[in-house]
Amino acid sequence: MSVLINTNSAATSAANNLAASNGLLRRSLNRLSSGAKIIYPADDAGGLAVSMKFSAATRRQGAVMTNLGNSTSYLQSQDGTLKAAGKVLERIGELKTLASDPTKNSTDLDNYHAEFTALQAQLTSLTAEKFNGVAHFGSTILGVAATEGDGGTIDFGGVDLAGGGGGPGNFADVMSAPSLTALNLSTLTGALQDVATYRAQNGAQHSRLGYASEVLATYKANLEAANSRILDVDVAEESTHLARYNVLAQAGTSMLAQANQSSRNALRLLG
Repeated sequence: MSVLINTNSAATSAANNLAASNGLLRRSLNRLSSGAKIIYPADDAGGLAVSMKFSAATRRQGAVMTNLGNSTSYLQSQDGTLKAAGKVLERIGELKTLASDPTKNSTDLDNYHAEFTALQAQLTSLTAEKFNGVAHFGSTILGVAATEGDGGTIDFGGVDLAGGGGGPGNFADVMSAPSLTALNLSTLTGALQDVATYRAQNGAQHSRLGYASEVLATYKANLEAANSRILDVDVAEESTHLARYNVLAQAGTSMLAQANQSSRNALRLLG
């Protein structure tokens, strides 16, 4: 083997290997310290592009789930109002029956009528209830997205309580009745039936929102898992790589030191 002074190819090779080992060691340290598999786009350019799409879709799904939750809260508060309206109607029916008692005098009837008038005012107040400024009752149909894509919307609302589904209805007739005696029992029964129907409609819409939320939560969890496989580092695997790169870096340092000593053999020949 030739003995050279100006060129030490062994040291050059050892230095290159050491630089490569140190680069891998730094990358492994960065991954473990950050918990991320992709530190720089060059680490996995294609994976980074896919991950960005997954992350955007996940954020949209979170927003859709928030909207579905708010719509559920709207329906729950609307049902609470309908439940209260049903109780008021039941009390009005009770008052009408009591007022038909022939043993009641005029003062008793006046007291019943006073309560009836107060209950009518309460019914009027209930029809004006709102959720975050959005009316509980009216002909307007609301819609909320069921997915983060173009999966359609879920319609709810459209409960025209005072209008009875388009025009004056039983509920409106109860509110406008001049007295208990003038109020027909059939009108009162019809108003109760309308409230019961609206509550059933509310329950069906609430159920659909719940199923949509369940499907979306499952999809979101799986999408996050897929994104995690791209972005998140496997600590067990990476720690194994770290140990390997650490040994290579130490061995490369030792070999570079020995390669640098090899050129000194030329001095022995000169001596």
